[in-house]
Amino acid sequence: MKSKKVIRLTVHLLGDWAAASMSWLGLFLYRKNFIEAAKHGYTIPVNQDTKLYLGLLLIPIFWLLIYTLTGYYQFILRRSRLKELENTFYTSAVGVIILFFALILDDSVSGYKDYYSSLGILWVLHFGMTLLFRLLNSTYTIHKIRNQKWGYNTLIIGTGINAVNLFDEISNQKVKEGFFIKGFVSLNSKEKNRLPAPLLGDWNSLSRLIRENEIEDIILCNEPNESELIPQIIDVIQNEEIHLKMLPSDYNLVMGMVKMNNILGASLAEVDFEVMPYWQKFVKRSIDILFGLIGLVIFLPFFIVISIAIKMNSEGPIFFKQDRVGFKGMSFKIIKFRSMYIDAEKNGPQLSNDKDDRRTKVGKFLRKTRLDELPQFYNVLVGQMSLVGPRPERQFFVDQIVEKAPLYKRLQRVKPGLTSWGQIKFGYAENVNQMVDRMKYDVFYIENMSLALDIKILINTLIIVFQSRGK
Repeated sequence: MKSKKVIRLTVHLLGDWAAASMSWLGLFLYRKNFIEAAKHGYTIPVNQDTKLYLGLLLIPIFWLLIYTLTGYYQFILRRSRLKELENTFYTSAVGVIILFFALILDDSVSGYKDYYSSLGILWVLHFGMTLLFRLLNSTYTIHKIRNQKWGYNTLIIGTGINAVNLFDEISNQKVKEGFFIKGFVSLNSKEKNRLPAPLLGDWNSLSRLIRENEIEDIILCNEPNESELIPQIIDVIQNEEIHLKMLPSDYNLVMGMVKMNNILGASLAEVDFEVMPYWQKFVKRSIDILFGLIGLVIFLPFFIVISIAIKMNSEGPIFFKQDRVGFKGMSFKIIKFRSMYIDAEKNGPQLSNDKDDRRTKVGKFLRKTRLDELPQFYNVLVGQMSLVGPRPERQFFVDQIVEKAPLYKRLQRVKPGLTSWGQIKFGYAENVNQMVDRMKYDVFYIENMSLALDIKILINTLIIVFQSRGK
């Protein structure tokens, strides 16, 4: 399906580009032949108008940027025609209004009615042409899926009567929904049903099964006595690039993560792991890149001074690198200014505290002002971290935290941050129990994630830095 996604994405991009160009050309000709002709009393020839050519080049780029910001090009093979209508209607309205105030409002016209007609003509042309291309593309895709030419490799988690009945229902649908069921995954159910497809393994091996079978969809179909396993399964699945659906009777176990998706006779709930609208994620990453660059440039004098102070105060390297667990459980090396003596963890991983004698004199100041975190602007710039997000921990401590609070895995749904809500409200943790307590604030953050909350956290972090309230 990957090659098909690339091809269909290319077709959608070309269609959107063509629609944007044609609608702008239509508006341009309308203004020349009607609005300007009415004002001047004669038809103005287009000839070699450089503004037209410039518009035909730049206007489609503007529209493709709008569509990217709204996340339109995600899941391009999973779009319904109703969704196409809804998305095209709203994005066309927003984009046309932006173009109106940016490029059309300063036109020379006979009266204000000409502005309204230009706005209306552009919206009708752009909406109509864009929707036409998109409906043709979506109809082609839907036709391929319903005729089982295309589809999504799917696992059914569960081996009880619910799972078998769901398999039969999907298999007997006259109009297919694209599920290519590769097999079942056991939940150690007491039900001993004869399975109509291979039993591939149990839920503990889900990550391996997803990779080996190139799984795109998972249907969680448990029995009532297996409901307690659902949160654990979701914690495993959330780090995989798949679409998860489940029976609606278990909504209460994934509150805040569920949206409805009716699939013909089988009413399934689709679990949504996205914590922010796509446009906000795009802006958040853009801000990370911008401030990552600015931070490395602006704080360069501090880097020099701190580096000299570290070398003069104690032996060892200037920077300290350490493996941390980040987004979707992936490991990365976090970079900090060294604040402790070398071999500070010769007796194994340890957390710091107010009376930690492993800290150097310079290190105490760096940690108190949090200046030791400055090199992490590099981690932010390359995409391993964000300015705001739960603080990353070492695998050694992650394993201990998960034993006490399995909910901690939810934090891996977002990139770790230079600062966090947990850091603001709780501060540095000195032991695993305190890490668990701090986790509650970070879970609150990811369930209420927004650009506004990020700004609030950054402002509070600056206050803490200036007040030197770190450890």
